[in-house]
Amino acid sequence: MSNFGQKVLEVKNLKKFYGHDSHLVEALVDVSFSLERGQFTSLMGPSGGGKSSLLHLIGGLDRPSQGSVCINNKCLENMTDNQLSAFRRQNLGFIFQFFYLLPTLTALENVALPCLIDGQPLSEVSPRAIELLGMIGLAHRIHHRPDQLSGGEMQRVAIARALVTDPLLIVADEPTGNLDSKTGALVLELLQTMAREQGHTILMATHDANAASYADRQITIRDGMLESDRRHRPMVLKKVHRTPQLDAPHREPRHHV
Repeated sequence: MSNFGQKVLEVKNLKKFYGHDSHLVEALVDVSFSLERGQFTSLMGPSGGGKSSLLHLIGGLDRPSQGSVCINNKCLENMTDNQLSAFRRQNLGFIFQFFYLLPTLTALENVALPCLIDGQPLSEVSPRAIELLGMIGLAHRIHHRPDQLSGGEMQRVAIARALVTDPLLIVADEPTGNLDSKTGALVLELLQTMAREQGHTILMATHDANAASYADRQITIRDGMLESDRRHRPMVLKKVHRTPQLDAPHREPRHHV
């Protein structure tokens, strides 16, 4: 049974302060919203407006001054550091602008890395990693290291790495910022497909209005506050330089309880 519409993320009255006393800086002020399974949401706003602070809190990389971040009804602020680290590895996927692939590992090993860190043997993770690399059109690159891949191929490896644990939420920070427009469009189409057809929940920070147009919803943060929250009408997938491998057989994400 489909779980589309199930609440995955709830951000409630979130505040983040830096400094103290007369030098207190309010990075986030009473930010509240929620995301449902299968939503592809863009997070926009000017530099210094609070996007990075918000992503860090949602990703469990920092702790709020006030308020809560709950993922699948589990509130991150109630977890110890060790619990938060384990929860982050097992339930969140991250995609960054600069890829952050380990240069000595192959594409297959980079994709498998989150599971290897969690103690799973490569032999157990390899089938899933190979499946993901095939889905994103890189079945012929599984034994290549990052210096043998193009920028677009490295970002697709990073996307496969984010998917390998079947995460509840994928956090993407400027995923097309280091790519040319053609390659960026391919990556955005892949993210769109992951949400619409496979039920992944994606929050993507971007400065690019065109990139944001691929999302079903656009949240704008300005001066630490939620300025707007707009939902787009469902769009037909943009047919931009599609590769056959992106139409790989559907794999239902695991159900989290």
